[in-house]
Amino acid sequence: MDVEKPAREGSEARVDLRKRAPEPTTPPVREGAAPEGCLAVAIRIPVRIVVLVLVVPVRMVWDALVVAGRFLNDALFRPVGRALLWLGRAVFVWPFVGLWRYVVVPVGKALAWLGYVLVVVPLVWLYRYVLTPVGHAIAWVVTGVARGVGVALGWVYACLLTPVGRAVMWVLKGLGAVLAAIGIGVYTVLAWLARYLVVVPARWLYTWVIAPVGRAIAWCAKGLVWLVSAIVTGIGMALYWITRILLVLPALALWRWVLAPVGRVLAVIGREVRDALGHAWRVAGHISLAVGRFLGTLFRWIFVEPVRWAYRSVLTPVGHVVRDTVLRPVAEAARSVGRATRQALATARESVRQARADFRRMLFGEPGQPQPVDRGEPSGREARTLGSSTTALTKD
Repeated sequence: MDVEKPAREGSEARVDLRKRAPEPTTPPVREGAAPEGCLAVAIRIPVRIVVLVLVVPVRMVWDALVVAGRFLNDALFRPVGRALLWLGRAVFVWPFVGLWRYVVVPVGKALAWLGYVLVVVPLVWLYRYVLTPVGHAIAWVVTGVARGVGVALGWVYACLLTPVGRAVMWVLKGLGAVLAAIGIGVYTVLAWLARYLVVVPARWLYTWVIAPVGRAIAWCAKGLVWLVSAIVTGIGMALYWITRILLVLPALALWRWVLAPVGRVLAVIGREVRDALGHAWRVAGHISLAVGRFLGTLFRWIFVEPVRWAYRSVLTPVGHVVRDTVLRPVAEAARSVGRATRQALATARESVRQARADFRRMLFGEPGQPQPVDRGEPSGREARTLGSSTTALTKD
């Protein structure tokens, strides 16, 4: 095992040495990209320069309008919209909600209760205790009458109509048999007459007159159709070749040798203009961003930083001095005056309370004290224990 390991490592090293060097990679080709000609390369740079010069001001104005719109939206439109929304709710929504909640709903509930008490309950009582018994009585009467009429009609049908009907049916059957015998004879005579007076002459006429004439007319019609189709085909072929020579071939040549090349050139120009617009829009965005950052930095160093320095270096120390030398003493004095005023008011209230109590005692005397009632329970100071006698039976 130890002898085979170095041999295997040497063979792997030889294999690694025999590996070929990696082939140089080619730049990836964009999928769907058509090969570009000299016309596209010649048009691209001038078009991009012109479009960049035209698009940069438009992009800077667009970015400025976007920034102004966002600022107005955050600082003006959104607060004004919220205020108008609150005002609309306060003016239109809340009054109707209050009207619905505190007027319409209670009035509706009261009207529903009145309708239930004044309409539904009387109608239910009328239906249950008046109409239902009356209906049951009418149904019982109608049922009895119907049963009596049914019994009478059954007797009439069984005893009168059935014998009469059977007699009528017997008479009709006899008449039917007689009429059937007469009809069969008449039908036989009429059938023989119709066969030899109508069918046989009509068959002879169809076989020897109408069929030959029809075949001749059909042969003539086929010949006429063939002649007309031949004439129409010749006229169609002539019109086809005239149209092809006078219209199709010139239009095809115009499309192939004029419109298609011009369309390809216009397509190349349009594609380059589109790409140039996209490239110029992106470049103008970077330029506009750089200009905006420069203007923001300039505004910050010209206005914001001096104001911040003045606030930190001038206004803050002055404010601290004013707070320590003026505001805090004034606040301490105000708090002292407030405490003194509260103490004076508390003393005055206590004096008034004592004077009112003295005046009440002077007029009505001392109020009576409630007498304690002995309930046989221990006092509150003494706690119950297991060894103490606190009930009436075990009390010492």
